[in-house]
Amino acid sequence: MGFSDTVKELLDQGLQASKEIASKAGEWGGRGLEVSKDFAAKAGARVQEAGEKGVLLLEIKQLEGQAKKLLGRLGAEVYGVLEKGAPSVGPEDAGIGATLKEIAAIRETVEKKEQELKNR
Repeated sequence: MGFSDTVKELLDQGLQASKEIASKAGEWGGRGLEVSKDFAAKAGARVQEAGEKGVLLLEIKQLEGQAKKLLGRLGAEVYGVLEKGAPSVGPEDAGIGATLKEIAAIRETVEKKEQELKNR
């Protein structure tokens, strides 16, 4: 085996090694891309979940605010009935029954949303 044959053999071995390295790098890069895509998908799902929880919390706070306003209105309605000299106040009195129903509906909605939030 002469010098040129030895050089040719070394070059062939180098070429083969380069091809193997390129192939391995491609595999690593492919796996890295898959891992990155998987991570991005999981992160996106978590961000979406957190956003949905945030929306639920906001809705609950808004409903609680509505309920507080209705309680204030209920107090004013009760005061108005008592101020007119009524000995007692009940749900059948003007506006009081409707306000009580509104408050109950809001409480029911808040409970459902809180349960939905708990289940996430």
